[in-house]
Amino acid sequence: MQNMVEIFKTNVESNDQAHLLIEQINRIFTGYQASFDLEDCDRILRISFTEGMVQSECLIRLLHDFGFYAEILADEIINPESMMYS
Repeated sequence: MQNMVEIFKTNVESNDQAHLLIEQINRIFTGYQASFDLEDCDRILRISFTEGMVQSECLIRLLHDFGFYAEILADEIINPESMMYS
């Protein structure tokens, strides 16, 4: 079974905040693997899961309940035919 990944832009700033949120996500959403990339300019939250769809609205609400902002980071698909080369 293939893992699916949903990526969120957040305003989480510290490792302590990230650890707290990961603990809450793991407690509430069984089957999710959560990780943060705080070095990224969007302070990425990655949710990996194997079954069903990620409950994005519930995750966003959970972060909001803890005082943080989150939004789904849209996939960027690049069409090679539309790229211009110099």
